Amino acid sequence: MNITIRRGHDIQIVGAPSKQILHISNPSKIAIMPVEFRGVKPKLLVEEGDSVTKGSPLFFDKSKPDVKWASPGGGKISQIQFGPRRVLEKIEIELDKDEAQDPSVSYTQTEIENLSSDKVLDTILSSNLFPLIRQRPFNKIANPSDTPRNIFISAINTAPLTVDLELVLKNKIEQFQAGITALTKLTKGNVYLCIKSNSILSEIRGAKKVNVSGPHPSGNVGIQIHKIKPINPGDIIWSINAQDVVVFGNLFLNGIYDPSKVITVAGPGATNPVHVKARTGLSLQSLLYEHIDEEPVRIISGDVLTGKEMMKTGFIGFYDSTVSILPDTVEREFLGMLNPGNKKNRYSLSSAFMKLGNAAFRFNTSQNGSKRAVVPLNAWEKVLPMDIYPNELYRAILARDVEEMEQLGIWECDDEDFALCSFSCPSKIDVGSVIRQGLDLIEAEG
Repeated sequence: MNITIRRGHDIQIVGAPSKQILHISNPSKIAIMPVEFRGVKPKLLVEEGDSVTKGSPLFFDKSKPDVKWASPGGGKISQIQFGPRRVLEKIEIELDKDEAQDPSVSYTQTEIENLSSDKVLDTILSSNLFPLIRQRPFNKIANPSDTPRNIFISAINTAPLTVDLELVLKNKIEQFQAGITALTKLTKGNVYLCIKSNSILSEIRGAKKVNVSGPHPSGNVGIQIHKIKPINPGDIIWSINAQDVVVFGNLFLNGIYDPSKVITVAGPGATNPVHVKARTGLSLQSLLYEHIDEEPVRIISGDVLTGKEMMKTGFIGFYDSTVSILPDTVEREFLGMLNPGNKKNRYSLSSAFMKLGNAAFRFNTSQNGSKRAVVPLNAWEKVLPMDIYPNELYRAILARDVEEMEQLGIWECDDEDFALCSFSCPSKIDVGSVIRQGLDLIEAEG
């Protein structure tokens, strides 16, 4: 099966990561931030000063008690941080040198093929790794009591400065295959694996492979679902990051939780843009000390379109595999609207579409303007490869018209799929956050 995405846009940014994978020394501390998990009401299972092993549970979701979060390292709980109204914000772990772990049962590839769906699910739940699985609609932690219509895995990153998954997975084929085999037990439908043409994953068994090409956001799982088998009201789809499939593979093949993953440290503010062998919950401080210019920079956990700003003392997000570093500037050009789109120091979407220059651009944090009235100029439609009317959906959400939102296809939407709409919007509207408001309203309405 082949899919070509026509609408979208690839943003060329200075500081793309090299193909080298840099190995760094083990950090002294790591952390998990429960506040980043949408819709989760965490209940602590540890206290400050407790010793934990790699993979042992740190907290669970009150609404789904079977869903627990594994400690990404072995050591001692050094800090539990609460925010306003006792919101659990961070669990920090000071690592031991040996990082003890209690291994579970391991299986051969053939044995994995013969496991029952209940056994696979029980193994994932008991290993505390179920939070690696997310569901659509709403893009939140999946519910283990659901049986998904399909499972989608995107092995393509098209967002700026992100990890080259072909580079990362080429030595992990055995673990990836084991992970895919296990995941096929969790659905009665297909496991869809979206890959590039001639991918190293083209020989993976058990999954229905789909060759996807085209500009960003063709690598987004939401766009792939829309093009392959759209979501209808009542449908449940599960999705897993490609590197997390390897985590599941290691669990079944070796009986261990391996929290390592490859991330990128990249962008115009990075002195050495590169792939880095890191781990879940890594502190940015241990990662960035030799990767930042002296100029003021903004550090983003995630890509530049959907990531979150972090302090240098922060930690990488649970699902993130990119650390983007941009010059932090508020410089404005006087009467810049009189000379649109044709200067080296200004990025122009119109020039990019007209191929008036494909050179990488030195991005910064300036928005080049402030929020203003919405003028429908088809800017959103040009970069959204979905059969959806984004302007009409935006207005329906602001009007809190649930019926209209459903008719316009909000069940298929997620804020990350509308990130380019925010980027290209001449009115400086954060379209993605409005889509999230609509999804939250739909979920609350039941």
